[in-house]
Amino acid sequence: MSILCNQKSYFKGSLTDVLTISKISKSFGGRTLFSDVTFALKEGRRVALLGGNGVGKSTILEIVMGLQEPDSGSVSKPKDYEIGYLPQELLESWSDTVLNEVMKGAGSIIKLQERLAAIETTLGTAQGEEYDEALETYGVLQSKFEAEGGYQLEARAQRILGGVGFSAADMDKQLADLSGGWQMRAALARLLLQNPDVLILDEPTNHLDITSVRWLESHLRNWPGAILFVSHDRDFIDCVAERVVEIAWGEANEYVGGFSDFVIAREERIAVLEAAARNQAREIAKVERFIERFRFKASKAKQVQSRIKSLDKIDIIQAPSQEQLKLKFAFPEPPRSSRVMAELKDVSVGYGGTPILKDVNLHIERGQKMAFVGPNGAGKSTLIKAVLGELKPESGTVELGSNVEVAYFAQHHVEALDLTKTVEQEFRSYIGDKHRNRNLRTVLGSFGFSGESADRSVLDLSGGERTRLALAEVMCNPVNLLVLDEPTNHLDLPSRDLLEDALLAYPGTVILVSHDRYLLRNVAQRIINVDHGKATEYSSLEELSTSEETQTEKSPQAKSSNNPKMKRKAQADHRQQQTQKEKKKLAKKVAALEKKVMAAEAKVEELEKTLADPDTYSDKERMQILITEHEQANEQCQTLMQQWEEAVALQG
Repeated sequence: MSILCNQKSYFKGSLTDVLTISKISKSFGGRTLFSDVTFALKEGRRVALLGGNGVGKSTILEIVMGLQEPDSGSVSKPKDYEIGYLPQELLESWSDTVLNEVMKGAGSIIKLQERLAAIETTLGTAQGEEYDEALETYGVLQSKFEAEGGYQLEARAQRILGGVGFSAADMDKQLADLSGGWQMRAALARLLLQNPDVLILDEPTNHLDITSVRWLESHLRNWPGAILFVSHDRDFIDCVAERVVEIAWGEANEYVGGFSDFVIAREERIAVLEAAARNQAREIAKVERFIERFRFKASKAKQVQSRIKSLDKIDIIQAPSQEQLKLKFAFPEPPRSSRVMAELKDVSVGYGGTPILKDVNLHIERGQKMAFVGPNGAGKSTLIKAVLGELKPESGTVELGSNVEVAYFAQHHVEALDLTKTVEQEFRSYIGDKHRNRNLRTVLGSFGFSGESADRSVLDLSGGERTRLALAEVMCNPVNLLVLDEPTNHLDLPSRDLLEDALLAYPGTVILVSHDRYLLRNVAQRIINVDHGKATEYSSLEELSTSEETQTEKSPQAKSSNNPKMKRKAQADHRQQQTQKEKKKLAKKVAALEKKVMAAEAKVEELEKTLADPDTYSDKERMQILITEHEQANEQCQTLMQQWEEAVALQG
């Protein structure tokens, strides 16, 4: 199985510890999350914190940040290090535009900018000694402002915002008016602009599309500071992490390398533990047999007592069982439907007379597993609603097959869970009387809620456990069309593996919306990329990401020229040719803008050098002219940079 990005692990030699977690323990409601967890984050190192849902990964990050106190143990960190933190959920409010809120991340530079502006005002009216003092202060602050990248701050903020998926128009919108997912993106951009010594990230890819995840991978691989992050995205971990710390069975174990290296090393460690446990069990059994045989023999009393004491001192080696490593997702047999589940012909669909998607042609057959991918807000949800007949097209036709029964999972289902109920009460409340003859505790057990865990409060569940419960509610019904919108958000790695196995075995039709590239590669037979008002089909993620192939491999059913699939394929090829022409024009525009940006940056740099020269400030009139020219040049540079970024974004 190919990995889009591979990260080789290596040692950096002797490095300074920027975070040291020493023997921390935490319990909730009589349940121990972890105990004696110990590991260190070294300078410049990127560490992934892994573990199943509910083991306490987010709790460890909150303890590191001082938001929670451990029951025992300690966390030490240098006082002179700045630590930036991105939680899973934001609790803050916003009052400004996207760009301005993100730029607040560079607080020290903003303060310098405000001081420089105030001194510029003073220089316009001051005279004599006051003028000289203000001028001297201005020169010192300006040098500092330049050294900290102040003149490039807004351009940097725009580049980072573009990387996490914001368009130029989005940057001027009020952040409070955007969805929670976009607010999380802005918070991530602000944190990256802040450029702290240490980054603490709790599932940073949850609200990103595939393109933004790839950008973030590249950005973090070049990050000079230390990074501690929680993620369940295998490709992301492979690309970013140099170390993996796994929290499992209440303890922490560190592995060198990314996710692929971790899997191999973990299996080797478990094999060693299993062998050691078997050997220990044999030795214990041998001692117990001796004790049982000679317990009442006076001549052996001393030896028996010695062996009893030795047994009491033994630390039992426990290797994880396969039951602990796996959950079991299960689907009931779906009802029979027509061969064609849904067909869209030349469909344009949108809201309020404004089309979001145009000329969509899509043919979905029984048993197919397809993925809808594309940037957030590009129209994936709109396309799903069109397929299901929930949104009437403005033009074209939508035909839904006969006897099609749908189960639809989305994140709002997780948010709708009743936090006041137990897991079993919530599950029974959702499904009602539809499954009287089924053992619901057994169903819950197949989703990881066996025994006492079914009696836990929904409020006490982790994000991944709530996702599992919501999936259980949706999947327990026998349907033939399963629509899953980001089902892996917060799911741990074993749960993702079992979800993948279940989807591969599921005999019905699947429409999957996800940014989990590993899951998409293994499950999806068809990739529908929704972007720029179009829905274009690709045979694989690799074809989509590299654009190396121009057409998908023809299926046996497509050999006849009268086949409707062939006609749609010809239409797709024609659209692709038009797209290639547009791309060439766009490439020329990008190249031209790039030259203009370079020239503008050179002019800004030349003016900055002049302004950095103390002799410049001996001529007050010339100084004011240079400051004005610098502001105008900087403004022109930023405008050109924005135009260049918009053109690059259109290139995809």
